[in-house]
Amino acid sequence: MSLSTTAAGGRPSWTLSTLSGLLKNERALMLMLALFVGVLSILPLGRLVYAAFVTGAGFELSRIADVLGGRRVFQATVNTIWISLAATALATVAGTIAALLVGASDMRGRTAWVFGFVLPLMIPPQVIALAWIQAFSPASPVMNLLGITLQPGMRHPLYSASGIVLLLGLYNAPLVFLAVRANLRRVPADLVEAARAVGATPLSATIGVILPLIRGGIFAGAALAFVSSIGNFGIQAMLGIPARVPTLITLIYRQLNAYGPSALNDMALLALLLAVLTILGMGLAGFLSRMGDQRVNGASRPFKFPLSRFRLPVTALAWGYLLFALALPLSALAASALVRGYGQPLNLETLTFENFSNAIFHHEGIRAAFFTSLWLTGLAVAILIPTSVALGYFLSWRKGVTPRLLYLSSQLAYALPGIIIGVAMILFFLKPLPVLGTSLYGTIWVILAAYLSNFLALALQPILGGFAQIERSLDEAAQVVGAGVFRRLKDIILPVLAPAAAASAILVFMTAINEIQTSVLLVSSRAQTIGPMIIFLEEAGSSTLAAAVGCLMVVVILSLMLVSLTFARRLPQGVLPWHD
Repeated sequence: MSLSTTAAGGRPSWTLSTLSGLLKNERALMLMLALFVGVLSILPLGRLVYAAFVTGAGFELSRIADVLGGRRVFQATVNTIWISLAATALATVAGTIAALLVGASDMRGRTAWVFGFVLPLMIPPQVIALAWIQAFSPASPVMNLLGITLQPGMRHPLYSASGIVLLLGLYNAPLVFLAVRANLRRVPADLVEAARAVGATPLSATIGVILPLIRGGIFAGAALAFVSSIGNFGIQAMLGIPARVPTLITLIYRQLNAYGPSALNDMALLALLLAVLTILGMGLAGFLSRMGDQRVNGASRPFKFPLSRFRLPVTALAWGYLLFALALPLSALAASALVRGYGQPLNLETLTFENFSNAIFHHEGIRAAFFTSLWLTGLAVAILIPTSVALGYFLSWRKGVTPRLLYLSSQLAYALPGIIIGVAMILFFLKPLPVLGTSLYGTIWVILAAYLSNFLALALQPILGGFAQIERSLDEAAQVVGAGVFRRLKDIILPVLAPAAAASAILVFMTAINEIQTSVLLVSSRAQTIGPMIIFLEEAGSSTLAAAVGCLMVVVILSLMLVSLTFARRLPQGVLPWHD
């Protein structure tokens, strides 16, 4: 039975069979998305929870009490909480000040400064940690050139809890900056101008008007910094393990090498404890941000406080911060990579590119790890982008309970520390798969599964922003003439979404190519990736080679960031965090 007959002029008829076919297409696509998220996120996390409480001997409350009540776990939990809180405080102060300088003042060179301020967030944390270790070591070539050296034999100042706090705070400051800058753009210029009209100085207007309006963004940024600090394996491992400052994330890493029938279950229990701390932090931050969020209309025009005679010193201080937080450690990393032996001074006699040559051409392990990371990341991008476009379609234009559940599941998998996803993948894929009769553990495929689970939410963000700019009538018109959902996605939506999809691909590629948080537990002799290689090289005493690998990672990230700027103007504001 037809809903309408063929109209004059040859317009197509709309029939129940056509509608049935469209619904079947969309149902099939939703089923595929549900299977994707379910198998790669929901089921592994469910297996983690089950393994945390149930062993081969069943539910044993005494085992749980012994693990969670042990001195090592208690100390690691306390360290995790106070280090993360202290690092969050540092990141919040630095990130808020940076956002105010960029968003509320006429500081010179803002675009370039924002690029430099956000750059450390894009660099793998293990590279940042290695750069700082090289910068402040007694044998640092850069410090030697400046005439500032530590006495040989002294304990490295960063091998301490305070060193971990410093690096985590500086590393996560861009997260706070991005959240606060987004809220600053919503502050009405009229309110600021009214405060200035009655005699308020820029400082008093900032304290009395701007900060109360953006406190929701400050809380949200602090939450991101706290969650990131808890799950930052690279910095905690590079500094905490040599300093013997245990945290939950390094305890989980060490538990992988433990023996005994309950070793994996104990690791799952520790991972669950870390997940609970993360979720509690996210929940508290969400509550505080809702309390602090001020519903205001977006400013019709930007406001900028004139720095007047303070413009030059403020600009100098801002660039001085980048010299300390970015240029100094990265230059030390490069200098260490350019000498033959660790501790040698950098001069014309010791200058060599041998470490870079070994890393690129001669070291089989590094070369294999790089190519494995390259094609794994490329495959992950190739799968995640169309998946994100399809899920974004339902989230933007179809709504419903199922898409929201899939979205929340992907967000949870992304928000949890990557090492938790790694533990979940070990437990879920350890046993032979049904039908195939083989285990994925120890292969590159379990790493790919972890990437797909961990980075789906990251891939979604630019694409959802892109959907918000598409006129939905294009899709509706194609639907009227009988085009199925797969055809509409391919021929209509993807071409319009191309810039957002490209930005999404770059973000995922940059994050995954040097990733360590998720893969550090999953690498094996058969499957190595480049991210954990720096830790392995540093532990083996190959510091100069590790520095060369770190420099190559930075070059790759910097190149991708610069390439992305070529189409930044075609993207929604905020999609590329390093673009002002």
